[in-house]
Amino acid sequence: MKDIIVLGIESSCDETSVAVVKNGREVLSNVIDTQIKIHEQFGGVVPEIASRNHIEAISRVAKKALEDANLTFKDLDVIAPAYGPGLVGALLVGVSYGRGLAYALNKPLVGVNHLEGHIAANYITHKDLEPPFICMLTSGGNTQIVHIKDYCNLEVLGKTRDDAIGEAFDKVARVIGLTYPGGPKVDKLAQQGQPTIDFPKTHFENLDFSFSGIKTAVINLHHKNPEINKADLCMSFEKAVTDVLIENIEKAIEMTNVRKVVLAGGVSANTHIRSEFLKLENKDIKIYMPDLKLCTDNAAMIGAAGYYRYLNGNISENTLNAVPNLKL
Repeated sequence: MKDIIVLGIESSCDETSVAVVKNGREVLSNVIDTQIKIHEQFGGVVPEIASRNHIEAISRVAKKALEDANLTFKDLDVIAPAYGPGLVGALLVGVSYGRGLAYALNKPLVGVNHLEGHIAANYITHKDLEPPFICMLTSGGNTQIVHIKDYCNLEVLGKTRDDAIGEAFDKVARVIGLTYPGGPKVDKLAQQGQPTIDFPKTHFENLDFSFSGIKTAVINLHHKNPEINKADLCMSFEKAVTDVLIENIEKAIEMTNVRKVVLAGGVSANTHIRSEFLKLENKDIKIYMPDLKLCTDNAAMIGAAGYYRYLNGNISENTLNAVPNLKL
């Protein structure tokens, strides 16, 4: 079978990334131009600024990705931009660039759901991973349990009813004085603390989540006692949210009888979450998680997902548009 070379394009938030991926598993290049330093001064991502920076970076990043892969535009078989979910202005940059490229090169255009990309990051890290499996998808905008029945056949089993877990991390970080991006800083501080505080957890009969109660409890406690040990506060918060993730994933395993669990999304880089999920292997549950560099937004994961979308015949029209609230 001929090798299929996919150009993945990611611009959903504050990373401009272009990658060249062969056969959905082998990364030939993965260039990421991050805007973290730009948005740090604002305490979070400013959509208009993000869009402008994507426009400035996209052509340069694509050229570098091809150079790193030692290929030219003519060597590409598929153009795969992420078209949602994300910031609409930011997404439009990658989608427009991808559409133009596909048209100019007369190559198939395959729009990729950014969330599917996060799941597909595991295909790069784990060459042997194949569906079916259950995915615990945790990011700044999403917390979902997804049953991956086949590469392009996904069923959401449960999701957050309010805050996404990454959003809760960032809000807690802001309240206790940590700078953007807050999630990694909460993780680092928590490693110096102990889970001495018992925060409330919200439970549902189904596999849904709620993190607003835990977040609010952390914020209220800090307001009442600003001198509280912040490391213990962070560790207690991390333990509470991780306990809920583990509880629901065990219910999902029981429901589906699938004993392969995959972590995906930016929050899957969290040290405590990774270590607690690995303990499930003692219960005869196989755990997969992406390399840390593939947890956060990148185009390699988009290229991997695009490959399987292409094989499944999911070719997009050249009228493909950004969908900021795209669902799985």
